[in-house]
Amino acid sequence: MGASLSSQTEGANRTGMGPGLGDIPEGCLACVFMNLTPPEICNLARLNRAFKAAASSDSIWVKKLPTNYQDLLNLLPPERYQNMSKKDIFALLSRPVPFDDGYKEVWLDRVTGRVCMAISAKGMAITGIDDRRYWNRVSTEESRFHIVAYLLQIWWFEVDGVVKFPLPADVYTLSFRIHLGRFSKRLGRRVSSFEHTHGWDIKPVRFELSTTDGQLASCECYLDDMEQDNENRNHKRGCWIEYKVGEFIVSNSETVTEVRFSMKQIDCTHSKGGLCVDSVFIIPTDLIDCKRRGILK
Repeated sequence: MGASLSSQTEGANRTGMGPGLGDIPEGCLACVFMNLTPPEICNLARLNRAFKAAASSDSIWVKKLPTNYQDLLNLLPPERYQNMSKKDIFALLSRPVPFDDGYKEVWLDRVTGRVCMAISAKGMAITGIDDRRYWNRVSTEESRFHIVAYLLQIWWFEVDGVVKFPLPADVYTLSFRIHLGRFSKRLGRRVSSFEHTHGWDIKPVRFELSTTDGQLASCECYLDDMEQDNENRNHKRGCWIEYKVGEFIVSNSETVTEVRFSMKQIDCTHSKGGLCVDSVFIIPTDLIDCKRRGILK
């Protein structure tokens, strides 16, 4: 059976069984590949030489790239992408591309080619961040930026950020990734300490976002209600949770989109602490929904 399949993929076999997959015209293969995802194209490229040649065509991969992929390339040194095929450019941009001193990253989703973005805590303005009485920087492999901001205790809690980028037309969701408690490894196991965790059950944290074209979104949330978080299927303490701030729409891919965002709890009647701030994510909304439903990995 294996020998028969192999002969069919390479073309007509010696027993005169007729044409095989290798005899399909490259133009026909290209039409099929246009409707497949990048991982599917790469898998089919392994079948035979004809499939591999069709799967490397620039005409296919330019359709998988966002319309403004050159803006992403401009963040890299020209020698990194000069003379690259469109397939190799897609692979390059599927890995994080840092910008703004490495505190922000942009990349393409490997399945859909949609643009995603992350902003490190070091790329945000955090009240009191340079005072070791209030905040510490903690190195960790649990962050894509390998460092998070850990709050010991403060009365005025405020985190602000802004990003300016020519995002492709799409609907995006902005969310904060935070963690109640400080985590570490002990005897190879992950453990969390809640020694400094307090104050987040008294008043809610307010999340906000705004864009230069007047779009606004906001919400409030108690970070430490100690109840089951049904959406994330875990308790809030000791887990990384992405708090959705809201959505915004980009309708013009040719202009720079400016998004401002914040999370704050500035009621100074009580102190709060024991919180890790990792990053902010900007992801196409339906891409998040698909991944939550297990349609995309």
